[in-house]
Amino acid sequence: METVELGRTQLQVTPIAYGTWQFGGEWGEVEERAAIESIRHARDLGINLFDTAQGYGFGTAERLLGKALAGEMTQVVIATKGGLRMDGDTLVRDSSPEWIRRGVEESLNALGADHIDLYQVHWPDPRTPLAETAAVLWDMVDEGLVHHVGVSNFDAGQMRAFSAERQVEALQSPYHLFHRDIESGVLPYAAERDLGVLAYSPLAHGLLGGGFDENTTFPANDWRSGSPDFTGDTFRRNVEVVGELRRFAEEREATIGQLAVAWVLAHPAVQVAIVGSRRRAHLQQTAGALDIRLSKEDLARIDAIMAGATPLRAPAPEGA
Repeated sequence: METVELGRTQLQVTPIAYGTWQFGGEWGEVEERAAIESIRHARDLGINLFDTAQGYGFGTAERLLGKALAGEMTQVVIATKGGLRMDGDTLVRDSSPEWIRRGVEESLNALGADHIDLYQVHWPDPRTPLAETAAVLWDMVDEGLVHHVGVSNFDAGQMRAFSAERQVEALQSPYHLFHRDIESGVLPYAAERDLGVLAYSPLAHGLLGGGFDENTTFPANDWRSGSPDFTGDTFRRNVEVVGELRRFAEEREATIGQLAVAWVLAHPAVQVAIVGSRRRAHLQQTAGALDIRLSKEDLARIDAIMAGATPLRAPAPEGA
């Protein structure tokens, strides 16, 4: 798999990254052996960028990733995130310098690594000045614990404030056909400053995988079971739109998942799409998106199909 340069970081990464959110427990039960096999299969496909987070099971996903990639850490790029913690049974944002530093140390221990290639603030914390969070991360860059600093789920104004002293290097944000909010402000900011952009959930949390129909339901321990985006009229309407997209993809001799990932990567400001399928066949199939080039006519056709869709909201730590 060919690599691209991740913005100003100069990291050489594959355009498809493997994400480990699904191993944190919010998507249902996780079987360790199957998770490790999935990670190793991604590596076998040539993927060299792996994204995780302290908040994905608070060490669970990072430990699985470290175990799966033991002995290969120098050959891959590891991106992780911090700035969330549990307050009793409640998940809260905490980007205080003390918690961020502790998070980096805990992530290093869970991964079994001596540094983190890209460390990202998972969500903006309204109780902590962004400059304070940035300062502790740049200190850890100077110490060699972190090599590059990024943010996740930040808007343009928040990135500007975070970058008051030193320019943040990368952004991770939700971006898919049912969630395009970042096109108006965030992506132009990133492009102007040569930020590396990693788009998460390019398959719209499974909706663009093509496996759902109007009768699909989710287990109680899957966050989608309580989301209004995956129940009722909104879900049924969007499943119909996915059917139209599937038919267009078939005209292109592609799967809908390949079409969805190719669409994300067609944006000039985006370098990476993060996928996290647990199934080997699905992951291998998704990698075929790199062979698809969408023309202006293709993109216009997709826009016309999406005119009948209801946009999805991005999940937040608070569950809203």
